[in-house]
Amino acid sequence: MTLVTVTNLSRRFGNVHAVRDISFSFDAGEIFGFIGPNGAGKSTTMRILATLDIPSEGDCHVAGLSTVDDADQVRRLIGYMPDSYGTYPNMTVVEYLDFFARAYGLAGDKRRRGVGDVMDFCQLGGLRDKLITTLSKGMKQRLCLGRCLIHDPKLLILDEPSAGLDPRARIEFRELLRLLAQQGKGIFISSHILAELEELCTGVAIVEQGQLVTSGKVADIKATVEDSLQRQAVAHPGEATAFIDIRLAAPFERARSLLAEQPELSEVQVASLVISARCRGGTAEQAALLKRLVEAGMPICKFSGREQNLEDLFMHLTEGKVS
Repeated sequence: MTLVTVTNLSRRFGNVHAVRDISFSFDAGEIFGFIGPNGAGKSTTMRILATLDIPSEGDCHVAGLSTVDDADQVRRLIGYMPDSYGTYPNMTVVEYLDFFARAYGLAGDKRRRGVGDVMDFCQLGGLRDKLITTLSKGMKQRLCLGRCLIHDPKLLILDEPSAGLDPRARIEFRELLRLLAQQGKGIFISSHILAELEELCTGVAIVEQGQLVTSGKVADIKATVEDSLQRQAVAHPGEATAFIDIRLAAPFERARSLLAEQPELSEVQVASLVISARCRGGTAEQAALLKRLVEAGMPICKFSGREQNLEDLFMHLTEGKVS
């Protein structure tokens, strides 16, 4: 069942078009990723969906209700987790959750059960009487998620929820989101960690400069891009491309500049000792490239081809433009 529909959504701030005619939809029980560079309009779109802003044109619907015309009803269906949030330093964990339960109109046994259930689900029981200021970043994220769940919403809107978390906290947070999706909740999540979204999401919307680049199931977008690349390879055999991964044995200061000099490479991404790129040509061209890089002193311990991933799709479909 379709839970969220965004239709021809636009938002202007004076002469600045933060969002331009964006449309997409996703279902209940789906984890739907929202991808784009800083300034692409992600947070503005999320704020409109959370009824915290009003569009210049277009509308958003949650379970058939307009975020403009039925804002009060929509707010009872959503849990919104912004990229920064207040945590009230003199409150304990249980006081914080109880405060928001009261704000949503929960009373008596229903409120106590709601607080207890959320603490159990988010594994906060052992921190019940801890001051919020003493919690780790990961525990604060769980607490904020618990706050969003206290009224049992149908939709969670999560803006960069994993920012600043250590690897273990990110993995544990992902598992909580999977469990919530299995319970039938829709989850709309933005993140700059595309590998993380690829593990979580069945669908995505990619935006750039406030405009929608593409949206849909990740598998369908991959298939469309792959089909385009194959047709291009048939029409222009010398322009066939493959995705490659390079792993370095040690840091190499000249990595970025050296890779930029290689005519076969495009969409190069360098993350510490791991490099990914698109390489034009076949195995002979890849072998020649490897030989040149090694001769230039790059300490390569692994060089291999691979299938395209969500980062590849993002790099292929966007142009690096910012507003």
